[in-house]
Amino acid sequence: MKTLKYSRQRESIKDFLQTRLDHPTADTIYENIRKIYPNISLGTVYRNLSLLAALGEITKISSTNGADRFDPNTSPHHHFICTSCQKVQDLDMSNIDFIQDLAAKNFHGQIKSYITNFYGLCEECLQKKESAPPTLHNSEENTKNIVDKAINI
Repeated sequence: MKTLKYSRQRESIKDFLQTRLDHPTADTIYENIRKIYPNISLGTVYRNLSLLAALGEITKISSTNGADRFDPNTSPHHHFICTSCQKVQDLDMSNIDFIQDLAAKNFHGQIKSYITNFYGLCEECLQKKESAPPTLHNSEENTKNIVDKAINI
C-alpha cells in the first residue's frame, strides 16, 4: 500500500474535529479551517474528509435530510438525529450488539458490523414545539374563515 503523504491541512481538519462534539458538516469545518488556511478550498476539505473517513480516522454520518456530518469518535456508538433541526448527538446507552445476532438468524451471509441511528425531536425542538401556539389544520382554518365571514355579513 502506498504511504500517505503528510498534509498540514488534513491534520488541521482532524485536529478541529477532535475539539467538537456537535458532529459538524463539511461547510462548518471549511469555515473554521479557512481561519487557519485562508486559501483552502471547499473541495480540499471534502477530499480530506472523504480520505479520513476511508482510512477509518473519522466517521461520516449520512443524514436523510441534510448534509453529511463528521465524527472524530470512531469507536462503536449510536447517534440521535433530530428530524427538525438535523442536529446529531451521541447517545449514551447500553450495548445493543444482540441485534447483530437477531439480524443473523435469517441471514445466511456474515454480518460484521452495524450502524444504528435514532430519529425524532431533540430536547430544544421538542420544547419549541410544546411552547408554540397550536396551529389550525387546513380544514379547521377554512371553517374558521367561513364562520368569520358569516359573522361579518
